[in-house]
Amino acid sequence: MKRTVTLTTLVLGLIGAATIAGDANEMLQIRLRGHYYAEPATVQITVAVEPAADNRSLVIEADGENYFRSSAVVLDGQNEKRLHSVEFKNLPAGSYTLRAQVRSSQDVLATATQDLVVTGIGGR
Repeated sequence: MKRTVTLTTLVLGLIGAATIAGDANEMLQIRLRGHYYAEPATVQITVAVEPAADNRSLVIEADGENYFRSSAVVLDGQNEKRLHSVEFKNLPAGSYTLRAQVRSSQDVLATATQDLVVTGIGGR
C-alpha cells in the first residue's frame, strides 16, 4: 500500500529533515547538514526508518538534471536498525532531489524527499 507523502522541513541548527506523514511505525526521514554544498560535493545522508515487518529494502537517490546516483540497503523487517547512513561523493554542480524509499518485496511503502543544491564555486 503506497502512502501519500507530506513534506515537512524542520530546521534545527544546520540539519533539515524530510518526513512522510503517517503512523509512528511508517515514518521515514532524510537528514542532512544544510541544503547547499560546493562542487565536488560529499554529502552525508542519514535516513531514519521505523522498523516494520514488511520493510525489505531502502533505496536512496540523488536525482539531478544531468546526474543521478543511488544506493540500496537490504532491510531485515522488524529486526532492522532505525538509522542508516549513506555518503555520495563528488556530486557535480546542479540541483538535486534526494529521495528515500522503503520497499517491501513488491511495493513502495513510503517515500521522503529533500532538495539539495551543489554550486560550482568549490575548489577542485
